[in-house]
Amino acid sequence: MSSHMDMNEVNSHLDEIMEKYTDVSYWQRLKKLFSGLKAPRQSKEYKEAMIELQRLSAPISAVLLPLMAIGLLIVMSSGGGLQDRVIETQILEAEEFKELEKIKDFEKPPEEIQEMNIDVPVDSPDVQVNDAPNQPMSPQPQAFDAVMTVKSPVIMKNIYGSTRNTGTRGASLARFGGDKQTEDAVLRALRWLKKNQKPDGSWDKNKVSMTGLAVLTYLAHGEKPGESVEFGPTVQKALEYLISVQNKANGRLPGNYDHPIAAYALCEAYGMTINPNVKTAAEKAMEPIIKGQHPTGGWTYNMDPNVDKETGKYRDDTSYMGWCAQALKAAKLAKLQVEGLDKASKLAVKGFKRNASPNGGFGYISPGAGGLTSVGTLCMQLLGASNDSEVKKSLDLMDTWKPSFEAKGPQGGSLQYYFYYATQCKFHAGGKRWENWNKEMKPIYVKAQQIEKNAIKDANGKDCDIGWWTNGDAHTDRPVMDTCLAALQLMVYYRYLPTTSADAVKIEEELVATTTDTEDIKVDTGNL
Repeated sequence: MSSHMDMNEVNSHLDEIMEKYTDVSYWQRLKKLFSGLKAPRQSKEYKEAMIELQRLSAPISAVLLPLMAIGLLIVMSSGGGLQDRVIETQILEAEEFKELEKIKDFEKPPEEIQEMNIDVPVDSPDVQVNDAPNQPMSPQPQAFDAVMTVKSPVIMKNIYGSTRNTGTRGASLARFGGDKQTEDAVLRALRWLKKNQKPDGSWDKNKVSMTGLAVLTYLAHGEKPGESVEFGPTVQKALEYLISVQNKANGRLPGNYDHPIAAYALCEAYGMTINPNVKTAAEKAMEPIIKGQHPTGGWTYNMDPNVDKETGKYRDDTSYMGWCAQALKAAKLAKLQVEGLDKASKLAVKGFKRNASPNGGFGYISPGAGGLTSVGTLCMQLLGASNDSEVKKSLDLMDTWKPSFEAKGPQGGSLQYYFYYATQCKFHAGGKRWENWNKEMKPIYVKAQQIEKNAIKDANGKDCDIGWWTNGDAHTDRPVMDTCLAALQLMVYYRYLPTTSADAVKIEEELVATTTDTEDIKVDTGNL
């Protein structure tokens, strides 16, 4: 009996040993694994199941981990083939004021106002304004991807003084002479531009310059990608278009007048969004402007840095210089890091003075007192030369100018182009000059707008009117350019801090303190 039990025990041990050396199928091992995992934790079956689990996980890990690594590398490397994206950023705004809808009684404009900034592009021949002599002017301008929905961690005080948020707009309108009528006209224009934007994000006809002007118009009203429900996507598409057509090697954008206008828009867009992709495009766009500046301080078509082949002298074109100077100012306000920026800004003042008349006024490519007087005056104001005699005498000269929205300017000139600059000049000057100009200008421009009723829906699905302007100037890309120039004049109340304000002065002092260009400017007069 004892012998029989010993044999059974031996056979049992032999069976266990044989089981260990017998091939078991994969599915049998899995069945035993799951069965063992259900057994009590201290049982032999459970411990064997845990050992089996470790054995089975090793080959799986050996396959999955390399596959995951390869997948990650593919995702990372594929990013290089995508276009730059406009990343939504958050800007820390300054003190908020009462909203426009709550402002009922508007104050009179103050005796002094401060500085505002630059505006849109165009070229048109210099025409006579009132009794100012007529001169020829520059020819007309030639003809990012989705905004990411992740908030950027970048938070920065709005370097433009937070003048463009909803509440501040209302306070500035009240202070400087705007009203509900001007804002209604502006909104109609913004909706008209939205309705007429091309699928690629541009506007006709000279696409780069007109898209730059449209971007400036939206930015003036504080409309930014990722923030503005109604117009943010429109601005996004426009910025994407400008970046897509930029030559990444040399920073140039297609066209003649188009480049400085688009560069201006990109610089201002970066100043308001602090978007790294816009920054890259803006800094690249400023390089040809700085490299194309003449030793005399001016610019000519296509930012050609060489002397004119016919005269052997530098051709400094006041109209073209106007857009380059505005781009410089926007780049400085945005604190872009572009070599030579500060030097170019200082030298540009000398370039405008070269075309200034002794008794006031600025000419086309030589001293004069025609319509381009407003271009030279504004740009010198923007470049910190408001107290120079050329500016003071030119403001005196422009006291004879009267706001108008005629179908055609004097001698077939470009009246609205000059008045776009003149409105800003008067705003900077402040006091009675601005008060008297605005009193006449405001109702004329509101009345001249062409309106189509219930032509578009707003962000809430409500039917809204659209509006645009068309004039008969000799050189214009109508109606987009006409609409942008008029709308920008009706946003002068809040677009920038007036230059005489404490905040604006502080910003300018900070810009000077952080500049890296400290060398003296040498002007080459050998070809003059």
